[in-house]
Amino acid sequence: MKRMAWTDVLYWLALPLVLLFALFPFVYAIASSFKRGNALFSSDFWPQTWSAANYVAVFAEQPFGQNLLNSVLVAGGVVLLSLSVSLLAAYALGRVTFRGRGLLMMTILGVSMFPQVAILSGLFELITWLGLYDSLWALVLSDLIFTLPFTVWVLVTFMRELPKELEEAALMDGAGVLTVIFRIFLPLLWPAVAATSLLAFIAAWNEFLFALTFTLSGEQRTVPVAIALISGASSYELPWGNIMAASVIVTVPLIVLVLIFQRHIVSGLTAGAVKG
Repeated sequence: MKRMAWTDVLYWLALPLVLLFALFPFVYAIASSFKRGNALFSSDFWPQTWSAANYVAVFAEQPFGQNLLNSVLVAGGVVLLSLSVSLLAAYALGRVTFRGRGLLMMTILGVSMFPQVAILSGLFELITWLGLYDSLWALVLSDLIFTLPFTVWVLVTFMRELPKELEEAALMDGAGVLTVIFRIFLPLLWPAVAATSLLAFIAAWNEFLFALTFTLSGEQRTVPVAIALISGASSYELPWGNIMAASVIVTVPLIVLVLIFQRHIVSGLTAGAVKG
């Protein structure tokens, strides 16, 4: 019988602890979302009586359906614009040699290192000057500041690994640059595109500070702000049941997306690590 290595033993000992640490908050939110009244403060982990009243109240007491749609539109718009710009930028930075390319890459990376609050006032003036305040376009524009550098850096890494002979053959056959990028390179970059798209979507979906600052009306808010502003019947009441229900609703789409694209995520994040 083959003896297990000590690393395997540590792995199987650590796996339950990691799963418990990662999954417990979400499982607790699900259990709490089906509790009502004083049951929320009982010592029972699972509700004695399951009730969907919190989920009904979330949609009945505020425009949560519109908030969900706003988050989908903002996150989807950020992903589409990020990828459109990043693919072109990645080709220029990864396949074309020009003076100052390294400095430009470091500048792009440096932009993503600034905290949100450091650029908040200047960005607020820009949003107001463009007439985009209290609109979804304000959130799309502001989220691009942090998703675009990430997508550019990841795609540049993969763009450099593509065979140069493939590009030269396409150009010799009369293909233009856009044809090379979107018809030849894009299918090969699909794992990287899927991984960066999902990570950019999650970042835009969870963004809070810009969404809180640049939106005012309830119909223009995204779900993180809508959850933060859920209030009870009085200033002394915090509706934990509604908050837990809203948190579950917001988290489920992300889990579904990760499960659907998990194969592409893993291959996209590891394909460029080892050269064949």
